[in-house]
Amino acid sequence: MENTIGGKKFHIQWFPGHMTKAKRMMEANLKLVDVVVELLDARIPRSSANPMLQQLIGSKQKIVVLNKTDMADPDRTRDWLAYFKKHSFTALEVDCQKGKGIKALISAIQKAGEPTLEKWRKKGVRNRSIRVMIVGIPNVGKSTLINRLLGKNKAAAQNKPGVTRGPQWVILGKGLELLDTPGVLWPKFDNPETGFSLAVTGAIREEVFDQETAVHILVQRLVKLYPQELAASYRIELAPEDTVETVEEKIARARGCLKAGGNLDLNKTIQMILRDFKTGKLGAFSLEKAPGESAES
Repeated sequence: MENTIGGKKFHIQWFPGHMTKAKRMMEANLKLVDVVVELLDARIPRSSANPMLQQLIGSKQKIVVLNKTDMADPDRTRDWLAYFKKHSFTALEVDCQKGKGIKALISAIQKAGEPTLEKWRKKGVRNRSIRVMIVGIPNVGKSTLINRLLGKNKAAAQNKPGVTRGPQWVILGKGLELLDTPGVLWPKFDNPETGFSLAVTGAIREEVFDQETAVHILVQRLVKLYPQELAASYRIELAPEDTVETVEEKIARARGCLKAGGNLDLNKTIQMILRDFKTGKLGAFSLEKAPGESAES
């Protein structure tokens, strides 16, 4: 995929052949569950969502969960939560690393699964559990969320009878079971912005995209959206006449990214900026605004 963003060509060496296999596995697993939790990166809720999911789950209940909220702009996160709720989705925010929002998510799953339990009760089945599956793109925090949901009292995985290859289920609590296999949704690059957003947040391996171009675009965006925060984080001063290149040079000097002889090591600087953004060390920044948001993007 190669497109132009902000005057720069952004290329990703993407081979989607494994998407078909992942989709088949996803479809098979989805047949087993009542509630689907789609985990999104709060910094890029649009790009980290998969448009195929709604078609795959059909009428099943879906809960949208924004993770990595500690790395995202809290105002933008609130706007996204309001947007999802406006469109009749149950939407929550969590911080999987710290465990924030886990109790609220369990309550939301129980509420979402209640209509299914009621159908089973009418058929005379009283001990049916709500079955849930967590899906999301790579590196969005699915495994961490599963571990948080399980807590310290992780029950032994058990095979459900009559299911080919015995998918692993674990008990989250009374009347609640989790399919202990994170559902991997491979992103669909419908535009260059999606590829860029996935690249700089860590959903795509660094070796398949041009890091230099990605960081140039990232710095350009941060100078526009969060100039004061960017300057404070790297202890630099921004000037109206600064270009992306001069900002990167200022960051290199401020952080001592130097080669032998005192020349700036811009390659090291680029890798540092990318790492700082991915991990949230750079600040709480969001790259996407919710549709209808009035704030400047």
